[in-house]
Amino acid sequence: MPRMQHEETGRPVSSDWREYRISADGTHHVCGGQPAYSARFLDVLKFHAPGLAPVFDNSGAYHITPDGLPAYGRRHIRTFGFYEGLAAVHSAEGWFHILPDGSPLYPERYAWCGNFQEGRCAVRLANGRYFHLTESGAPAYSERYRYAGDFKDGYAVVQRDDGKHSHIGLSGDPLHGAWLLDMDVYHKSFARARDEDGWHHVDIGGQPLYRERYRNVEPFYNGQARVEGLDGSLLVIGESGETLVHPWFIPGVPCVPRWRNSPATWWECGRPKPFEQPSNWAYLRHCPRRRRNSKAPWNWRKPWGPG
Repeated sequence: MPRMQHEETGRPVSSDWREYRISADGTHHVCGGQPAYSARFLDVLKFHAPGLAPVFDNSGAYHITPDGLPAYGRRHIRTFGFYEGLAAVHSAEGWFHILPDGSPLYPERYAWCGNFQEGRCAVRLANGRYFHLTESGAPAYSERYRYAGDFKDGYAVVQRDDGKHSHIGLSGDPLHGAWLLDMDVYHKSFARARDEDGWHHVDIGGQPLYRERYRNVEPFYNGQARVEGLDGSLLVIGESGETLVHPWFIPGVPCVPRWRNSPATWWECGRPKPFEQPSNWAYLRHCPRRRRNSKAPWNWRKPWGPG
């Protein structure tokens, strides 16, 4: 009986699509625990301004209005949400962006399209090269990259042919002269970055905030960031690299003794793998492992030889 009632009324239960949520089975939207409309689909995504949601059924992919009706007649292979009034779609002829009425923003077709952020959108050509479009669909600059990411706070990460990354502005101009193995977008004037020695954070000029390097770092959150040491330890640091919460280790994860001027060596189950003992070496004092049957304290600094 409830299903028949839904079929009798095509009106949405709420005029505000911002209150809509995706149903547990992913076939429709709900509002206040009730179906928002009578239609059912194979898959739905969230509503975005101006009040349209991507859906997929046996006819193909398209967008619907808050009452569950198609926003236009054309069907695609896949559709995505509207961002800044434009949506990326994948059709038989390629990828492109559409307006809310379903009409294409531009005549070109690409191998892939992202979503518009800050008036720019990353796209990929058939030859694998990336660049950004303006909100009119025109290229934002003449350079083509091995990869280009979304803009955030006015800057985006790009990768050149040698594999190194840097940041550019909305017009494609370089933000700084630093090119590193990997970089992330800026968040509150700081960005994650990786060089030959490991992960760290850089400022708006591409300069490191501190000397230490880590296996992984998170973005700064209200003046602090969680990082993973090269030895597998987890700690929290400040914006100058100072330790705010001292290292701790994940149970069951082997720690790594670090030799000066030499690569790290894994230690498993408290027994080291065979190695050539370097002439100048020091054991990481925070490592909680020791040689089996040893009476040395847990913070014993001197490593044990093979055997």
